[in-house]
Amino acid sequence: MNAKRINRLNRRRIVFGAATYAGLMLCPGFASAQGKYPNRPVKLVIPWSAGGSTDVIGRVLAESMGRDLGVSVVVENKPGATGTIGYANVARAEPDGYTLLMGTNSTFAMAPHYYKGLSYDIDTDFTPLGMIASNPQILCVNSSMHIKSVREFVDYLKKHPGKVAYASAGYGGSSHLAMEMFLAMTGTEMLHVPYKGGGPALQSLMANDTQAAFVDLSIGDAAFKSGVIRPLGTSGTRPSAAMPQVPPIADQGVPGFESLTSFGLFGPKGLAKPVAERVNKALRAAMKDPFVQKRLASFGFELVDPDPSLYAAYALAEREKWGRVISQRGITFNK
Repeated sequence: MNAKRINRLNRRRIVFGAATYAGLMLCPGFASAQGKYPNRPVKLVIPWSAGGSTDVIGRVLAESMGRDLGVSVVVENKPGATGTIGYANVARAEPDGYTLLMGTNSTFAMAPHYYKGLSYDIDTDFTPLGMIASNPQILCVNSSMHIKSVREFVDYLKKHPGKVAYASAGYGGSSHLAMEMFLAMTGTEMLHVPYKGGGPALQSLMANDTQAAFVDLSIGDAAFKSGVIRPLGTSGTRPSAAMPQVPPIADQGVPGFESLTSFGLFGPKGLAKPVAERVNKALRAAMKDPFVQKRLASFGFELVDPDPSLYAAYALAEREKWGRVISQRGITFNK
C-alpha cells in the first residue's frame, strides 16, 4: 500500500473517530463519566416567587449542598401557573445534574388535575431525588377581624357567606386547596383571591386586602409576632413544635382536617445514576447539618427520610388524594 493511500485512510479514521467522540459527548452518561461531577455551578429552580416557603427551604439547602458538592448551587426563581412554568423549564433541561428542581405537592400532586395539555409528563419527565420536609400551614386572619379561634371564624363565615376574601399562593396550590377543604368541611363560603406565591399572598393578608389565608409556618413567623395577623389553627394533626400554642384545626370543631405542604428535590428524566446518587448524598449531608436542622426547625419544617423511592411513592399517593378532593368539590381551572 502506497504512502498516499495510507495517509487517506488515516485521515478518514481521524475524522470518523472525532465524529464518534462528539456524538458520545452528547450522551449525558458518557459526558458525566469524562469528569468528576460537578465541575461547575448547579442551578436549583424554585417554581415559586421569592419569599415563599419553597424559596426559604431551597435557599437554606442550596448553601449547604453547595459546600458538600464543592460548587455553587444557584437559586433561580421561575414562578407562575402553580409552579408548572418552573417544572416545564426543568423537564426541558439536559439531564446532566446541573439543573435541579425544588418540588412541592402543590405542583406534582395538585396542578395536574387543573392544567390539561402540560408540556411535560409528571410521571415520566422527572427523576425523584429525595423528599426533604413537610410544613404545616396556619389558618390566619387579619387582626382587624377580632376573631380568636376557628369556631369563631366559622360562626362569622356562616353569618357573612361569601363576604370574606381569602388569599392563596396560587390557583390550585396547597393554600388554595387547604381552604377549599376547610370550606367544604365547615359548610362555609369565601371569595378566593390567588397570588403568585406565598410571599405576595401574605403581604395581601397583612395589608388587609384579604382577610384570611392558610400561611406556611416557614414564612409567617414575623407577621405572627407583629400581631398584624392572628393564627387560629394549624393544618396538621398535632401542634407544631415551632408554634405549640396554636391548636390543630381538627381539634377546634373540624375533625379529620389535615393539609401539609411538602418539599422535595427532582432532576430531569434520564439523570445518570451516579449523578443522582451524588445529588442525594449532598442532600442527606445538608439535612444532617446542625445549622440547617436548626434553621429549618425554626421555620416549622419537619424533616423526613430523603429516600428517592419513598418520595416517588409519596408523590403518587398525594396526587390521588388531592384528585379526590378536587373532584368532590367540582373545582376547575377556568382562567
